[in-house]
Amino acid sequence: MTRFLKMLGEDVISVSGSDEHGTPIEVEARRKSIDPRRLTDEAHSYVAEILRRWRIELDNYSRTESSAHKQFVKDFMSRLERKGYVFTQRVVLPYCERDKIFLPDRFVEGKCPRCGYPNARGDQCENCGSLLDPLDLISPRCAICGSRPVLKETTHWFFDLRKLEEPVRRWLEENKNLWDNVRNYSLNWIKEGLKPRSVTRDNAWGIEAPFLGAEGKTIYVWFEALLGYLSASKEILEKRGRSFDDFWYNKNTKTVYFIGKDNIPFHAVILPAMLIASDDRYPLPWIISSTEYLLYEGEKFSKSRRIGLWADEALYIVEDPDYWRFALVRMRPEERDTNFSWKEFFRIVNSELNDDIGNFVHRVLSFIERHFDSRIPMPGGFDDIDIEVIESVKLSYGSYIDRMLETRIKQASEYILDIARKGNQYINRRAPWEEIKRDQRRAGTTMYIAANIVAILALSLYPITPNAAQRIWSMIGFSEPIEMARYNRGNIFIVESGRSIKGIELPFKKLPQDFLSRISEMIIEARRRAQEERPTYLRF
Repeated sequence: MTRFLKMLGEDVISVSGSDEHGTPIEVEARRKSIDPRRLTDEAHSYVAEILRRWRIELDNYSRTESSAHKQFVKDFMSRLERKGYVFTQRVVLPYCERDKIFLPDRFVEGKCPRCGYPNARGDQCENCGSLLDPLDLISPRCAICGSRPVLKETTHWFFDLRKLEEPVRRWLEENKNLWDNVRNYSLNWIKEGLKPRSVTRDNAWGIEAPFLGAEGKTIYVWFEALLGYLSASKEILEKRGRSFDDFWYNKNTKTVYFIGKDNIPFHAVILPAMLIASDDRYPLPWIISSTEYLLYEGEKFSKSRRIGLWADEALYIVEDPDYWRFALVRMRPEERDTNFSWKEFFRIVNSELNDDIGNFVHRVLSFIERHFDSRIPMPGGFDDIDIEVIESVKLSYGSYIDRMLETRIKQASEYILDIARKGNQYINRRAPWEEIKRDQRRAGTTMYIAANIVAILALSLYPITPNAAQRIWSMIGFSEPIEMARYNRGNIFIVESGRSIKGIELPFKKLPQDFLSRISEMIIEARRRAQEERPTYLRF
């Protein structure tokens, strides 16, 4: 999405980061008898390397253990308290007498009181999506040792969501850019009435709570992690000599968030409430691009049950990340849960990437190479068939841009394929191999139009398959990087006649025919190699 917006000429930054705090990290470090920071140092470095391999080029991949993030969170939470949105309350919480710790919500498991799911966590039921409190669970148990917790009293600080109910509701109703699943889920949640939520925990590992009398308390990981979007952007802006305030408080600034559907309430209710309470100059989310679930061969991904494929394993099966990036975009669960299958992966790579897109690119450029001395030919006049394909491709190109602006990336990819198929149909209809025998100028017009469709394909592919897009761009004869180009939906003629094409090759390669029959053994080998490569504390 960042590549796409930059190609539109937008001033855009993309940020994410390692979410390093909370009880899961603390408990895992305790099990391994190491400092939590050592665990997160290794994890952060490893994930950053995986992102690099996958060509996921964030402007700043930060971490919640950074000093900049910690200070930002403390200042932000202190401001909420000063403005009257934070209060203290004595509460009764689950306590594990065997492990000698208060159990944060997600370390209490039990039956969901709403849907009956037996393995709901104390913060949320992954089956029905309901946000929960540990005390809501039926037959609760400690997620660490399995024993039944007792209840003990302690003091915590709460964010008063009740005061923000009306402005959040109004924003949800008025922001027409929100996806329907985000708006409807959040409005239904608000109908039940917003309740204060604890912003502190009795964890040792985390950001120290800045409130008077909160010694030994840390900020609940979900509140401080949400602020990581702001702190990470502050880091990169200041590193580039820019003002955080000028960027974030600009009335033209829009923010876009990419999440899974189980994180909707945190991004569509809690985060907007925090921003409203802190400073009304902050832009509220413009789009929350919330996907449904991706399944693996019909089952939920599970590390413990070894169901699924991990990002560090995938590139040992198919090395070029472009193939994975395109296939996963084609399977992106934008409207409903979607199933990843190896059969579908095989079809997408061989049929869509190779037959529809790659074959068109190669047949056009290789024809120009053979019959026009490797130069884009000079066109003659356009007839009805030419005008028909020009207008049709222009329409698909505009639809691609529109869907991308909505973050409907899978839908946008449909128009990439549509452009390639229209190009193939045009070539078949024109039959330039026959035209060249009768009228070279007529064949030149055909190939001039076709070469420009190839260029439009390269531009449209770039956000998804940057490696292949750059190769195609170079084959067309452009010396400057493709990211220097810009989208212009009103014009599909961006390759001038006379330009020399070079280095013609197939932009994609088909997976071998025995790929599906060999996939099980390839997965075993990929897992072995990835396991050897992982830092010691991240192996599973």
